[in-house]
Amino acid sequence: MAPEAAARPTRAELRLAAREQSRAQRRGAAKAATRTALLRVALPSVAALGVAAAAAITVQGEADQQRAQAAGRVPAQATADDAPDGTAARTAVQVAADGGRPQASRGDARQPLAGTQPTEAPPAPAPAPEPVKPKVVMPVAQHGLGELFGEAGSRWANRHTGIDFPVDGGSQVMAVADGTIRTQWNPFYGYMSILKMSDGTETWYCHLRSYKIRKGPVKQGDVIAFVGSSGNSTGPHLHFEVRPAGSGPIDPLPWFLANGLDPR
Repeated sequence: MAPEAAARPTRAELRLAAREQSRAQRRGAAKAATRTALLRVALPSVAALGVAAAAAITVQGEADQQRAQAAGRVPAQATADDAPDGTAARTAVQVAADGGRPQASRGDARQPLAGTQPTEAPPAPAPAPEPVKPKVVMPVAQHGLGELFGEAGSRWANRHTGIDFPVDGGSQVMAVADGTIRTQWNPFYGYMSILKMSDGTETWYCHLRSYKIRKGPVKQGDVIAFVGSSGNSTGPHLHFEVRPAGSGPIDPLPWFLANGLDPR
């Protein structure tokens, strides 16, 4: 027999190989069909289990809510039907677990805290400044001096104890500051008014014709008397003296100048 003939399979062997191949294909198809059937059965079962678990969770949440309502800690209207995802049920359970205190969620709008942002009141307008009131005013309206302080003369026993304002008789005499008035007669000074200030300083107004205010409190600039020539006088004029508390007469001119007035 030739070598080529010996290498070819016989007809019987070909039929046997074809049967084996057909069996293998049928076994493979059967296994694939079995796996498909198992998957068709298993997937619905898993879905059913998921639905059953969700239902069990919902039932458990409703039971917890009912127990909380029975205890009086959760409002009756807070049910699972309020939101499709069961948010209301979970909130009710949380409220019950927290002892009835509602919990704020992240979705809640933040409310401003009352009283934490005080409104600043506008500043009150500054009061208008009052005009500066001089410490003293002139005792007569007319400036100009006659005899000065400390001068010697035949009409005085020692030295002149004040300054003289040579003004017409009947001219008004004013209080140089606030104080209290008293009046008296003196043979040398004639009719005189004495004004005592709050610091104890006295101002004397002498040789008067008459008084307008004999006694009591007066204000700066009030008319207290009228110029005359009473007492030891040679003609109408106002003799004016300044006597600090506990002291004798001082020169009125520097006193006026220190208060911003020049009577000359």
